[in-house]
Amino acid sequence: MTGPIRQRREGGILEVTIDRPKANAIDLATSRIMGKVFADFRDDDSLRVAIITGAGEKFFCPGWDLKAAAAGDAVDGDYGIGGFGGMQELRDLNKPIIAAINGICCGGGFEIALSTDLILAAEHATFALPEIRSGTVADAASIKLPKRIPYHIAMDMLLTGRWLDVQEAHRWGFVNEILPADKLLDRAWELARTLESGPPLVYAAIKEVVRAAEGETFQATMNRITKRQFRTVDILYSSEDQLEGARAFAEKRDPVWKGR
Repeated sequence: MTGPIRQRREGGILEVTIDRPKANAIDLATSRIMGKVFADFRDDDSLRVAIITGAGEKFFCPGWDLKAAAAGDAVDGDYGIGGFGGMQELRDLNKPIIAAINGICCGGGFEIALSTDLILAAEHATFALPEIRSGTVADAASIKLPKRIPYHIAMDMLLTGRWLDVQEAHRWGFVNEILPADKLLDRAWELARTLESGPPLVYAAIKEVVRAAEGETFQATMNRITKRQFRTVDILYSSEDQLEGARAFAEKRDPVWKGR
C-alpha cells in the first residue's frame, strides 16, 4: 500500500507503518487515513492484534506536522474518526496494539504510543512532550501520562519538554522492553503472535474494563463487572470460548479460541 500509511497483514496480525518523510509527522490527511485503518482493524473479526511503527531508523513520529500547520492545516481541523492518529478517541477499540518505537517519539507521536497497550523501543529511541515550547498543550498526554507514571515525572515532561532516553523511559515504566534496532520488529511480531493465539473475547473485556476503571472507583467498576454491565464482559460470560477454556483446563490441553 502506497501513501503515508503502509499496511502489512499476516494471519490475524496487522502491521501499520507511518511512512511520511522526512520525519513521519502527521497532518490532517494522514490522521484521517489512520482513523480509517484502525476502524477497519477494530471491525475485522479476522484481525486480532496490531503493531504500529515508523518508517526509517530515526523517527517513530514527532506528532503534528507543524509545517503543514504553518501552511494552513488547522490544528483544530478534522482529524478523522478516532481523533489525532486514528486511535486515541476511537470507540470500542478492544484489541491489543503494540507500539514498536524505532526512533524519536515526541509530541503527538508519544500520545499515539500512550494509546497502545504495549511499548517496545529501540535502544536509540527518545521521548519528549515539547508542546510547551511551541505554546500548545499536549492534551492527551496531560490526561494519560500522570496516570501511567509518577506524577512528578509526568509533570516534569509536560512543564519542561525535556527529553528522556530509552533507559529512563523504561525505568519509569512506559516502555516494556528495550531492543537492538535490528531486533525491534522481530520482537514485536513475536509478541503479536503470542497475543494472536490468545482469547480475543477476554482481551476485549480487559480493555473495556481498564478504560472504564480509569474514571471510576474500584467498587463502581467491580459492580459493573458483577452485573455484566460491560458489553464485552456479558458477551464473554455467554460465549463458547469461556466453556472451551474450562474444558481445555479439565482435559489438560491447549484451548482453541473461536472468538464467539
